[in-house]
Amino acid sequence: MSEEAATTQHLLAITLPEGVVPHSPYAQADREQAVADLLSGNRFDPAGLPAGPYRLHLDLREGRLWLDIRDAADRPLHGLALSLSPFRRLVKDYRMVVEAHEAAVTADSHDSRVQTLDMGRRGLHDEGAALLRERLDGKVATDEQTARRLFTLICALHSRV
Repeated sequence: MSEEAATTQHLLAITLPEGVVPHSPYAQADREQAVADLLSGNRFDPAGLPAGPYRLHLDLREGRLWLDIRDAADRPLHGLALSLSPFRRLVKDYRMVVEAHEAAVTADSHDSRVQTLDMGRRGLHDEGAALLRERLDGKVATDEQTARRLFTLICALHSRV
């Protein structure tokens, strides 16, 4: 990738649908951190579209993840729908681990329990990011960190289903 492409092929904004309210303050903080981290550095390179940067509107529609890719002026460029079926187990497991982690931190559990849950969460993030990159292959190129943060947002969207 050229140096110019490396600086333009990224997300400058991400929008989630109105009414996506995380089930806890911990989940809200997780979502906000994912968005902040995503916008501070990411690689998002949709195949066949003009050079970025891009705005991404994420939503769930009819059981699918909808990626509405737009230009910097928020004009629609391309819509991409991905089946959520391959993500269902990971999203369910991720939510269970996040809830257990939140409960452990709130209950001031032993550091070893919190660390174990955090390792499990990281493992699910890795698996979710790899699956997302696989599902986006040939459509949108991302780096691992971008995919991890997008997976967090997929889980946040799923919480309203």
